[in-house]
Amino acid sequence: MKFNIDKKCLYILRKLETAGFQAYIIGGCVRDMIMGRQVNDFDITTNALPKQIIDVFSDERVIPTGIKHGTVTVIHENEPLEITTFRVDGEYSDSRRPDSIEFTSSLKEDCARRDFTMNAVAVDSNGNIFDYFNGIQDIENHIIRCVGEPARRFAEDALRILRAVRFSSVLGFEIESCTAESALKLRKRLDFVSAERIRSELLKLICGINSVDVMLKYREIIGQIIPEMNVCFDFKQYSPYHKYDVYEHIVHAIDNIQIGMPDTKILRTALLFHDIGKPQTFRLDKNGRGHFKGHAGVSTEIAEKIMHRLKFDNKTIDTVCTLIAMHSDTFNFGGDNRKNMPLNEIKHMISKIGSDNFFLILKLKKADNSAKNDFVLDENNEIDRIAETAHKLVAENCCMSLSQLVVNGNDLKSIGFSGRAIGECLAVLLDMVIDEKLENNYDQLINYAKEMIK
Repeated sequence: MKFNIDKKCLYILRKLETAGFQAYIIGGCVRDMIMGRQVNDFDITTNALPKQIIDVFSDERVIPTGIKHGTVTVIHENEPLEITTFRVDGEYSDSRRPDSIEFTSSLKEDCARRDFTMNAVAVDSNGNIFDYFNGIQDIENHIIRCVGEPARRFAEDALRILRAVRFSSVLGFEIESCTAESALKLRKRLDFVSAERIRSELLKLICGINSVDVMLKYREIIGQIIPEMNVCFDFKQYSPYHKYDVYEHIVHAIDNIQIGMPDTKILRTALLFHDIGKPQTFRLDKNGRGHFKGHAGVSTEIAEKIMHRLKFDNKTIDTVCTLIAMHSDTFNFGGDNRKNMPLNEIKHMISKIGSDNFFLILKLKKADNSAKNDFVLDENNEIDRIAETAHKLVAENCCMSLSQLVVNGNDLKSIGFSGRAIGECLAVLLDMVIDEKLENNYDQLINYAKEMIK
């Protein structure tokens, strides 16, 4: 097995070896190299103590990143490379971090503290492999298996529970039975993990190639980190439009967003929460048909609370909530209300939420429809037509925003408007232009405004 180690990383390894120390790349970078995946970050481990590492690289910039835990960062050719001393972890009283650590001279002992066998393979500068726990075999067999006793590994750091399902989603690996059993059994320990770490793993999980299988098979773990999702499990919709229960629909809708596109993460996040409020709004009519009137608004409120709790940034929260709020009740041109969306309605929608969000909603609607019964897919043809029209409007710089109006607040001030009346007048003028009752022409708009002020 041949390893093409990055030149900067190879320099670090050989400099430590020249100084008389052992040094290896280890962890996810080795796993990805074995799998033929692109490697962006290299983790380096050594028997050199932190002070010795600093001495070896005295001619480089060195940052004591986590020196308490044996990690220093060497800046070589403007690239940071983390180097960590072999260590053995003490007890984990908080299910997050070791109470203490002890440096060791044994690579095997260092490997034994790691989470999964696939992440416990080490390679030296000459390509020699050190695989004490059959990690390569598990990689080749597409198996995620804890190093040692799963219950102990998960008790040490509960995030490993979520990492296991995230790896299964991203890599398409199966979780070994004992590892899976322990992950499910100990999932409540995820309550001790920071929101930021939960959010990071969750986003990777829902963007994985195997997200459907993982989210269905390990839904209890999803429910542990998003308790609001539990009520969606097995919640039947009793609707001719739906072939899945609420949670299954959510999962399959997520899967309809292509992986690797610039908007993948934002759309999959919005779809994760887009129907989470359905159980709260469910009503069964006399014909036995289910209705969820107002579920978009309720889902938006729930999503906003969850995303704040998980420390999403404000821009992401605003975008996701906009998409959820308008995906159904407000933005409805299908189902019982099937109709062609008029041109001015398209323009008003773009004016209200912006062209970027408008095109995102169209993609979300198509993914949502594609997780319903087959006949609903006919609506996607209308969505494609709307998208084509909208792209043309944007390309032609059609006036759909206040910034595109040829008059502004100062123009209105000059003819007697003041205070809130300026904004109200501009909004009216924009609506008139969008509805093609006025041209975006200075004289026309000013004359109309003069009539308004009378």
